[in-house]
Amino acid sequence: MNRQKLKKLLDREAARRNDPAELSPERPDPLLVASVYREERIALICALFGYGSARQIVAFLKRLDFSLLDAASQECIVRELRGLKYRFQTPKDTAALFIALHRLGRERSLGKIVREAYEERREIRDGLWALIRAIREAHPYESRGYDFLVGKVPENPERCAPFKRYMMYFRWMVRRDALDMGLWEGIDPADLIVPLDTHTHAVSLRLGLLKRKSYDMKAALELTETLRRFDPADPVKYDFALYRIGQEEILDKFR
Repeated sequence: MNRQKLKKLLDREAARRNDPAELSPERPDPLLVASVYREERIALICALFGYGSARQIVAFLKRLDFSLLDAASQECIVRELRGLKYRFQTPKDTAALFIALHRLGRERSLGKIVREAYEERREIRDGLWALIRAIREAHPYESRGYDFLVGKVPENPERCAPFKRYMMYFRWMVRRDALDMGLWEGIDPADLIVPLDTHTHAVSLRLGLLKRKSYDMKAALELTETLRRFDPADPVKYDFALYRIGQEEILDKFR
């Protein structure tokens, strides 16, 4: 398929998906929960637990008491989250994230942390590394499940995972449409990176949007650059459409 025809199809699909009806119990997505609260710390929790079955993700998120982010004590957070396990994360891992965001929320906004690091080079990955460091410093805690949940700043930012869940969070926070909340100011949507998961990676390869077969940050950057040719001001607007194309297995209509 030539590039012009593919752009037309993706533009149409992106416009069709830009509808609140795309988020419902029948069409679960972690953004469904995040959009109810429209609060940056709650949205980050929803994004970081956004792996696995969408239905299981939403079910778990709905069990969380987000008011604990403003709890009176760390002991209260640990006590109230006791028994809440999700895949790789133990209740202690979940409590650790709540404690870190509880402490950060008393000092400064997550958006400010990201924006201040981003502004120097207009590089969203600088904002990502600053956010991870801030979470880690707010509550020094390590475990296998917590390290998977929060991540670590890579030694080589050019050769690392695509950090899909954080990039999805940035999409929610920066873009503003019928789905994304646009709660942050000062970050240009043109500088966002596509939240690349394995399904979007496979769809993009089959559509010819991506050549890199390795699932990594370089692939996310390559896909973003391709989509930037379709819309330089907002390349990530195609992300949700690509995600749904893969999830609903409707790729054949684009071939």
